[in-house]
Amino acid sequence: MEILHYLIDLGWRLWLVGIILPFVISMVLVFMVHPFVVRVARKMSAMDEPDERKLQEAPVPVMGGVAVIWGIIIGAGATSVFFNSYALFTSIVAITVMLYVGMGDDIIGLSPILRLVIEVLVIGFVVKMDLVNMNDFHGLFGIHKLPVYLSLPLVAFGGCGIINAINMIDGVDGLSSGLCIMASMAFGVFFCASHDGTMAVMCALSAGALIPFFLHNVFGKRSKMFIGDSGTLMMGMLMTIFTLHTVDNTSRVAYNFPNMGVVAFCISVLSVPIFDTLRVMTGRIMKGVSPFHADKSHLHHLFIEIGFSHVGTSACVIMLNALNIFCWFVSYQLGANVTVQFLVVVFVGYMNTSGIYYIVRRMNHDRHPYKVLKRIAELSHVETGPFYKGMRRLMDRM
Repeated sequence: MEILHYLIDLGWRLWLVGIILPFVISMVLVFMVHPFVVRVARKMSAMDEPDERKLQEAPVPVMGGVAVIWGIIIGAGATSVFFNSYALFTSIVAITVMLYVGMGDDIIGLSPILRLVIEVLVIGFVVKMDLVNMNDFHGLFGIHKLPVYLSLPLVAFGGCGIINAINMIDGVDGLSSGLCIMASMAFGVFFCASHDGTMAVMCALSAGALIPFFLHNVFGKRSKMFIGDSGTLMMGMLMTIFTLHTVDNTSRVAYNFPNMGVVAFCISVLSVPIFDTLRVMTGRIMKGVSPFHADKSHLHHLFIEIGFSHVGTSACVIMLNALNIFCWFVSYQLGANVTVQFLVVVFVGYMNTSGIYYIVRRMNHDRHPYKVLKRIAELSHVETGPFYKGMRRLMDRM
């Protein structure tokens, strides 16, 4: 396969400097700082309090984004011994700004309009500094490079959409961080295979920094911490940056893989957040309420309602997202053109979110299919199992 050929041909220096070192360094750094951030959050009373909409039963520290960005920034600095980390300047500035915006939202609350304005400004900063844009469809529906008057509104709309989709999908333990780990790895594979060292390093730093948080968030009790708006806005900005570098008309990924539908690839990697958020926001608008009005209409709320555990819910949603990536990859490997790849991703993404949501909502709870779902949900409660208990003890000791 083409992608395997490119990966095998990569030199050991690119693997070491571009992937392994930043990944390991950022992961170790977050493991080291996580307990300290938890203590600080408790002393500052930076806690997420339970209410009728939230799914936790007790207050939980909400400064996970601080731990994650520590690993990314310090990891970038440590990697600079081997790699010119100045190339990461734009990404570091953008995610730092979004971290502070999210912290402001966590602490005092910001209006959706103010948040959107800041998001557009930060996206504009990335477009200006890195000279990347959503300015090329790469043959999708026969469309190639877009004029500026179309690409600039598209990048503002698309970037804000990605950022808020990641923010809105954050509802159960391990979901948003697990999706972003998978997305960072997927983007990282193609950046590395395309010899885009800057973005390969950024993907490795992102995935490495998120893994310790994910493990504490899923398994920890005393060490559990939520990532908060500070973390989800930061992760959303990272996903936007990866997308911009993938679909820009100067994209190394598109250049090295000319038959690859880069637009379809990006949508498949972020399919559940994108399609679930589109369904939820459309439903709210049709009801006459703000699209940013919080409710319990997300896909993960449906899994919880059926009876799935937090772990089971996150695992199911992440697998649905992985299925879309797999379907895109199969269509690409079978030689489908970029438009067919896109249509496959849109169909699977719609069925994975809206399709499942409305089918299950209309199920008769006394019929066999729903009872099967309930049985699977019961099996997802692994909190009393030896593996989960062992991981909890390990995480709480770290």
